[in-house]
Amino acid sequence: PVQSDCDKVSPCVFQKTHLKSFCLQYQLYLLLNSHFFCLLKNGMGLIIFFLCAYVPKTEASHCKWAEVLEDLEKIKASKDIDVSLYTANTDEDEECQEPVIRCFFLETEVIIQECRIKNCSETQDVLNIWKNGNASLENKKLNSTTSAKCKECEEYEEKNFTEFIQGFVKVIQRDCK
Repeated sequence: PVQSDCDKVSPCVFQKTHLKSFCLQYQLYLLLNSHFFCLLKNGMGLIIFFLCAYVPKTEASHCKWAEVLEDLEKIKASKDIDVSLYTANTDEDEECQEPVIRCFFLETEVIIQECRIKNCSETQDVLNIWKNGNASLENKKLNSTTSAKCKECEEYEEKNFTEFIQGFVKVIQRDCK
């Protein structure tokens, strides 16, 4: 029988023990390499290759703030929350992006207190925003040189709840891009 290129795997002679691992890896490389090119030679292989190449982005590119955005949408129309909040500028320099996001999450604590006092129906959503934000920000320690260049949260203007939420959404969406 005639053997095609796709069926050939070169043998590896083991002369020393430490070469076994290398030879095994080399054989695996040759096997995968030959089968990959064999797939490209037939129509089904090409279809599979193109489907894999153009699969939509998966969880790896998922925005870490997606859950926060969902909860912000839930609370933005709340009639129970009537509070003024320090609202960071959404057009701050890129180097101040992290402190701006931290400011918005810090101010959610004020919203939590307001909801507890007024027994808001959105209390759980606000708690979720705060928890998810802190979990994401906990991994990143604020750089002291960056924070020296950027405003403190209390230096921003106080705005009503609606304007605060609009700014919060805008900053989070920009960070997701």
